Amino acid sequence: MAHRTLAVVTGASSGIGLELARLAAENAYDLVLAADESLDTVADELRGTGSEVETVVGDLSTIEGVDRLCAAVRSGGRVPELLMANAGHGLGHAFFDQPVADWRHVIDTNITGTIYLIQQLGPEMCAQGSGRILITGSIAGFIPGTFQAVYNGTKAFIDSFSFALRNEIKDSGVTVTCLMPGPTETNFFRRADLMDTKVGQQEKDDPAFVARVGFDAMMNGEGDVVAGWKNKLQSAMANITPAGLLAEQHRRMAEPGSGKR
Repeated sequence: MAHRTLAVVTGASSGIGLELARLAAENAYDLVLAADESLDTVADELRGTGSEVETVVGDLSTIEGVDRLCAAVRSGGRVPELLMANAGHGLGHAFFDQPVADWRHVIDTNITGTIYLIQQLGPEMCAQGSGRILITGSIAGFIPGTFQAVYNGTKAFIDSFSFALRNEIKDSGVTVTCLMPGPTETNFFRRADLMDTKVGQQEKDDPAFVARVGFDAMMNGEGDVVAGWKNKLQSAMANITPAGLLAEQHRRMAEPGSGKR
């Protein structure tokens, strides 16, 4: 049986990443999926669409974890047509109360692992002269993240990085798209210990909707897309609101215990 075109998705065990993997399978891509937890159920589901699915379970905050993923991608001798760098971690509470290992893991997952993966596979995509890269940023990158200071800082980096890389490779045939969601109904808030905050308790966007917005923007070669009209409004307001005021507004949403007031 002939291989179909290949898509790579990180953070594919749940949430936006899982929905991106489903969309790729529906669009007749074979898949290499990566996450830091089991992908067996996901793989079984997606094989039912006719896609070949390979999984890599590992820590994508490490060079070794990303190298394992890249080795799995290259083992079939194929270059990805779609690279969806979606893996990310959050972290709530005051920065001075966060163990070094915890905030390092957020930086190493959201920034180091993400851009290392793109630097490993992106040149091969450029050499083949075609491809789409989708990076999951966040509207959080526009807002100083009181009680999420490190996380929001990593997303500011990713939002900026994606635009710079897009311009660097604009003549390669490969496009870079930054998906910037707002709060989305995923495991993110539980894993980030944010369930006792207003942002943890509020109604959130459907990850299937967010993934569809990002996938379509990627396939259309767009530079960036904010999912949802409320988030579009918030990101627009952030551009004209003083940083100190944004930080105070974020405090009201993310301060521990704010969800119980």
